[in-house]
Amino acid sequence: MVRKDASTYTSPGRYQRLSQEDDGFVDAQFKAGPSRIPWKAISYAMLLFAAGTLLLVIGSLLVAGYIEEKYADRTWPLIILGALMFIPGAYHSYIAYYAFKGYDGYSFDDIPSYDDD
Repeated sequence: MVRKDASTYTSPGRYQRLSQEDDGFVDAQFKAGPSRIPWKAISYAMLLFAAGTLLLVIGSLLVAGYIEEKYADRTWPLIILGALMFIPGAYHSYIAYYAFKGYDGYSFDDIPSYDDD
């Protein structure tokens, strides 16, 4: 069987000569396209971050006594709810900020998307 030379054929397609060493991987499989920015998820994270911060501040003011005693029964629910909102909001806002700035290791793919179309 005669071996054909790929350089003699003209074709409209772009082809790359394969390496003689087969490692089982193709370079194109590791190239990812540009990631889409999940705007809904980022806005939801910012909302959680802001609301959680507000609830934590109000709960802290209740514990410190800067707000009247008659609202003291709402102290711990506000702090717990504020923490539950603050933690994921701060985490995803942090990832979004660093991905937007282009730091290595941070990508918008790390933020769960809510079917942004």
